[in-house]
Amino acid sequence: MSTSVRLLELLALLQNHRYWAGEDLAHRLEVSPRTLRRAVEQLRDHGYPVHTARGVGGGYQLVPGAVLPPLVLSEAEAAAVVLGLKEVASGVYPTSADAAVSAMAKIVQVLPMRIRRRIDSLRTVAMPRAERQQAGVADVAALTTVALACRDNEALRFAYRARDGLVSERVVHPHRTTSVDHRLYLIAWDLDRADWRTFRIDRIDNPIRSGKRFTPRQLPDSDPVEYVHEQIRSLPARYPIRATVQAPAERVKREVAQYGTVEPIDDGSCGVYIPADSLDWATFCLGAIGAPLVVHGPPEAIDYIHSWGQRLIAGTESRTS
Repeated sequence: MSTSVRLLELLALLQNHRYWAGEDLAHRLEVSPRTLRRAVEQLRDHGYPVHTARGVGGGYQLVPGAVLPPLVLSEAEAAAVVLGLKEVASGVYPTSADAAVSAMAKIVQVLPMRIRRRIDSLRTVAMPRAERQQAGVADVAALTTVALACRDNEALRFAYRARDGLVSERVVHPHRTTSVDHRLYLIAWDLDRADWRTFRIDRIDNPIRSGKRFTPRQLPDSDPVEYVHEQIRSLPARYPIRATVQAPAERVKREVAQYGTVEPIDDGSCGVYIPADSLDWATFCLGAIGAPLVVHGPPEAIDYIHSWGQRLIAGTESRTS
C-alpha cells in the first residue's frame, strides 16, 4: 500500500470512529505501530488535529482544530452533502446561499462521474421540499459550472430559456450568483448585448466554460440582491395588477415588501402596483394586507380575484345559514 493511500485510509477510519485503540488501528491498516505513528504525524503536518493517548490501552482520535482541513467523504456522504448544500443554496435557510454555492462548486468539481450520477438519481427524491419553497436549483452540474466561472472570471456560454419559452444562445462574463426569493440568479455582462443581464439559473442549459479570462466590471449596484430585485421589477409583467387599499402606505409597504410598489394617496389609503406572473400569488398577497381594497385591473386579475372571493365565501356559508 502506498503512503498516500495509507494516509487516506487512516483519515477515513479516524473520521468514521470516535476513538481507535492503537493496536486495533494498526491491525486495520496492516502496519506496524511505528508505521502508524509516522502516518499520524503526517496527518498532523497536513493540519489534521489527531490526539494521541499514550500508555497501555492508548490510541488515537480526531479532535476539533483551529482550522478546517480537507475532509474525506464516502460516496454516500458526498451525495448527501451536495444535496444539502443545494437546498441551502435556494435561500430557504438563514445562512449564506453564496457560501453554499461556493462549497458545492468546490465539491462537485472533484467528484467522480459515478457520484454525480448518484446525485442526479436522488434529485427526484430530494426536490419536493425544495419545490414547495420555490427553490431554483435544478441541475447541480450546471450550477457548479456557473459558480466556478464566476470564481475564475471566465467567459461562459449557455442556452437560455426565457419566460415565453424562446431559447437563445448567450455568451457572458459572469459576475456572481445570488439567491433572491428562493431562486438562484446569475448576474453577468452579456457580450452580445453589451449590457448587464440577470439569468435564472434553473433556465440555463448546458453551460460551457470557455477558458478565456476577463477583467471584472463594476456592478451598477453595490447590493447584488437589490440589483436583481430591480431587474425583476423592470420586466414587463404578465399581470400588471393595480389596486387602491384603504390603509396607510407604510403599513401596506410592510406587507407588499419588495414584490410591488406602494404610493400614498392620503393618510388612510394608498395605491398598490404588483407586477405578477401568477394570479394565485398576487391574490394571496393582496388578501394578506387585511384591509378593504379595490382592484382596478387588468380584467383577468379582477375576474380571478372575484372568483377566489366567491369560493371563500361559499366555504363559509354553513356558518351564516
